[in-house]
Amino acid sequence: MTDTPARPDPLAVMRSRPYLGLLLLAAALGAPVAVVAYYFLKLTVLLQHWLFTDLPTALGFATEPTWWPLVPLAVAGVAVALVIRFLPGAGGEVPILGFHAGAAPVPRALPGIALAALISIGFGAVIGPEGPLVAIGGGLAYLMVGFLKKLPDSARRVIAGSGSFAAISTLLGTPLGATFLLMEASGLAGAMATAVLLPGLLAAGIGALVFTGLDSATGFGTFSLAIPNLPAAGAPTVSEFAYAVGIGLVAAVACLLIRKTAGLVAPFVARRLLIVTTTVGLATAGLAILYAEVTGHPTSDVLFSGQSALPLVVDHATEYTVGALVLLVACKALAYAGALVAFRGGPTFPALFIGAAGGMLASHLPGLSLVAGVAMGLGAMTTGMLRLPFTAALVTTLVLGSDGFAVIPLTIVAVVVCHVATLHVTDPTPATAPTPP
Repeated sequence: MTDTPARPDPLAVMRSRPYLGLLLLAAALGAPVAVVAYYFLKLTVLLQHWLFTDLPTALGFATEPTWWPLVPLAVAGVAVALVIRFLPGAGGEVPILGFHAGAAPVPRALPGIALAALISIGFGAVIGPEGPLVAIGGGLAYLMVGFLKKLPDSARRVIAGSGSFAAISTLLGTPLGATFLLMEASGLAGAMATAVLLPGLLAAGIGALVFTGLDSATGFGTFSLAIPNLPAAGAPTVSEFAYAVGIGLVAAVACLLIRKTAGLVAPFVARRLLIVTTTVGLATAGLAILYAEVTGHPTSDVLFSGQSALPLVVDHATEYTVGALVLLVACKALAYAGALVAFRGGPTFPALFIGAAGGMLASHLPGLSLVAGVAMGLGAMTTGMLRLPFTAALVTTLVLGSDGFAVIPLTIVAVVVCHVATLHVTDPTPATAPTPP
């Protein structure tokens, strides 16, 4: 009979002097990581504005031509393929694998991760920034403690996680949001989770303060998920709870179709990387052009992660017909499916946008308000793509703010239904990433 190794006492760990030193180190590293994350996000915004607004104007066009997305997205396909093929780290994790807090990347992989994400996000691919931010923040923190030779490997991993917290905290609008997301994504549980996550919470708080200071100093503005000017939402009705069940089921099927479509593309990415990334880029541009020509709405509704466009689209919901919303959801979903395997970034924000657009579409049904439809769509699609139901409910609350408090019960129903349905319709075998040639 073998003796079972004694588990460390979490309370004893948190009372120890080395742990207090770990907290101080996390706080110190939160500031520089937050600065890097802040300017990474701002650089993606500036790059998008330069490519899609300033450059067409400089070339003599009064406004961005409808065909313009073909240019940056073709370039993005070529450039991202070259980064994946020739730089260490293959550009970071493939988004189809889902958002999760993995191990800190080796330092030599950081330039490739940052460059692939910057090109993907800045040039118009339907992908978000949260995955690369987690990798960059964790990698930088891990790199900065490299000179501490006596620091145990377990402490280095905690510090790397703290860097990820600091990098992503203000993107979600609150340090608590970052803590919640990474806690669920990492699968941590039990009393020891507090000891492991507390340095990350501290680093996230420091990072949020740095973001606020940089907003004030630079005048760039703030990062916020909240949708302004939402109409008042009444108390949930019986019919809306029925709609919550239906939206949860529809979202599970939609997420399954997106994953299946991405799965069809993935083998070709592995065999013909340059050709497929360029083709996916051009196809994304083509979908955006089709949508703009048919509906009269801007190509930016289909392009990019949707993080910036989401508040504008919901705020102008009355200007979108049922046909326009159907085409928007279809085009965005197809572009998203391709980007999940061909480009580099995070899967969260396109899922949020598609869910919100789907909720706007559902709100045309009798007895379903706009806010309730958007809330249920946001939560359900995010759950189906990330498979993180608690985080999906929290992020939906952050997006809707106080205007959405009345419909939180509806969101929870849609989230739970979608998560359970997703578990039943999804292949339990973990997804595998396409391997570059």
